Amino acid sequence: MRERYSIVTVFHEVPTTRLWLRREAVFYLFAFPFAALTLLVGLWPIGLGVEVSFADSATAFAPLPQFVGWANYAAVLGDPGFLASLWRTVLYTALAVVANVGFALAYALLLDSPLLGPVRTLAKLLVFLPVITPEVAGYVVWRWLYDQSFGAVNAALALLHLPAFGGIAAQSTAMLAVLLAELWSHAGFYVVIFLANLAIVDRALLEAAAIDGANFMQRLYNVVLPQLRPAITINVVYALIQFLKTFTVVVVMTKGGPNGLTNFVSYAAYRLFDEARYGEATAMATILFALVILVALGAYLLAERGRE
Repeated sequence: MRERYSIVTVFHEVPTTRLWLRREAVFYLFAFPFAALTLLVGLWPIGLGVEVSFADSATAFAPLPQFVGWANYAAVLGDPGFLASLWRTVLYTALAVVANVGFALAYALLLDSPLLGPVRTLAKLLVFLPVITPEVAGYVVWRWLYDQSFGAVNAALALLHLPAFGGIAAQSTAMLAVLLAELWSHAGFYVVIFLANLAIVDRALLEAAAIDGANFMQRLYNVVLPQLRPAITINVVYALIQFLKTFTVVVVMTKGGPNGLTNFVSYAAYRLFDEARYGEATAMATILFALVILVALGAYLLAERGRE
């Protein structure tokens, strides 16, 4: 009787196993093209870049490159210009993450409230349109807006009898001007993440807090923000990755100026590569890549520890 039960059990398990294998095969069939594309255009170029960073620039792309060990990394880390660029990159990233995530959170809370009424859809459209606008085109427009001769920003300030804004031409305002342009370009993405999380916030807790006499700030801090922690984590980590490797806005608007104030690490590596200093350029890019991974991973682990 026991043997018969075992045989029947096996016969029942075989179709189940086949069904599971079939489902897994379908999953891997659809996942394979993406995985192959990631390896081809993602990991493979990174591996080649790391390899070039250990080679002499003159032979970096030769069939048999001459490897120089850690010499390129020593040259980069010993360069005061790189250290200054790294400091500027870290400072700009900190400012940009706080500005973008903070603005996106405030804007998402405004969109989620009944204050906007019938213009809510228009407000969503206005904040998301820059996200799907080509970055180069958007930054070209911002460069024109900041122009000291005919820019719309200073024209508007003049009409209001306010001091002119230095924009990307003045050292005191160049980083702020770049930050505002990137805020316009990227904040809509973070707003969408926050709105998706706000849609699943437990409204019963908000109603209970309101009945208990909690004001808006108390409800926000004690009820809403704890439920938004996953969205905050995602946005902070993504923003850290995005702004540590800031490049396009610098190429289009400032070329690293004025006086190197916006010469971030990614652009500094690009300039070295343009000068045929391939080993040092890829060493600098590899250091930036490692920094991005470490900072993003650290931020994620810190946020996860805070949830426990």
